[in-house]
Amino acid sequence: MSQSENSASESSSFLEQLIPSSFYTIIKEERTFLALIGFFFFIAGVTFPNAEIAKWVGFALAGYSAIANDSIQTIGTFIASNEDKKWWVLWLFIGGIFLATVSYSWYTYGGDVSYERLASKGFAEAPQSFTFLQIAAPIFLLLLTRMRMPVSTTFLLLSCFAADVSAIGKVLTKSLSGYFLAFVVAIVVWIVLSRIIRKYTKGKPHPGWTVFQWITSGTLWAVWIMQDAANIAVYLPRSLSFGQFAAFALYIFLGLGVLFYLRGDKIQRVVTEKSDVRDIRSASIIDFVYAIILYYFKIKSQIPMSTTWVFIGLLAGREVAMSFTDARGKGKPLKQSLKLIGKDAGYALIGLAVSIALAIAINPEIEAEIWNYFFG
Repeated sequence: MSQSENSASESSSFLEQLIPSSFYTIIKEERTFLALIGFFFFIAGVTFPNAEIAKWVGFALAGYSAIANDSIQTIGTFIASNEDKKWWVLWLFIGGIFLATVSYSWYTYGGDVSYERLASKGFAEAPQSFTFLQIAAPIFLLLLTRMRMPVSTTFLLLSCFAADVSAIGKVLTKSLSGYFLAFVVAIVVWIVLSRIIRKYTKGKPHPGWTVFQWITSGTLWAVWIMQDAANIAVYLPRSLSFGQFAAFALYIFLGLGVLFYLRGDKIQRVVTEKSDVRDIRSASIIDFVYAIILYYFKIKSQIPMSTTWVFIGLLAGREVAMSFTDARGKGKPLKQSLKLIGKDAGYALIGLAVSIALAIAINPEIEAEIWNYFFG
């Protein structure tokens, strides 16, 4: 073997030791997805100077990325506990509720599909021009979703359009209060109900649980749309014509079909790794409590909030309660539960950091405002 061949062999061996073989496996498995991400960045770069085209490109990217990431909080338990049902049956049910919910908002609020979430200070004016990062923000969300990170779409998307830092601060304050309220409520609910749950959730679920779960899941999904439709509609005019509304509704409806066909895709693991979520009875209780909390915050104020933070707070409180009260062995040890809680919270904070970084990159003046708002 020649000296050059020996050198090449040594270099190859060194690289194999430096870079794990799993990295190459991931790249190979994800090359189609990464190619698609590259194409999306290219489209964002080409279209952002033309506001009329850019708003629909941004909406299209935000529509699927937001639904894909937030599916874990609203329909994640629904998918997990209905694995025996055909995907298109679940899609038509959830998709039909979406169409009914946004249609009501569009008709009632003069073309606004966000239930006036965008009427709050800082988001009331529809953007007249766009930057590259505003159009590309949903692409970052797609990347984080692919990494199974339950980040806040509210922060990641709305922060890019905030007129001032006070708007971001209000969203953050409301979202943090939602996390802690959900955490405490979940602990109380599961401790109080633990004996009842153990007594009446043995064996095969009664058919009535299926009816109850579909009702609670549908209600939760509708309330979530009332809160988070703003994250998608922020790219569009605040009052949509019939044609614009039809394009908006049909696109999301078809996107939901893709999501159900993929059974929630990789982000679904955030739900399935939690204790006992495939049991339709546990899933129903999660959805019921979550829907009540979201509705409370909906009527409390028009300020948008991160429903993701509410959801991970709810799951965190439930995991802690089950660690102490679940005698059936379905709850995880407290140490393992705290590890899961920390991981989800860490991912949410990563999403917040990315959101603030994007907001600063889009509007450098926000950096000084953020500093003064939190530390001034």
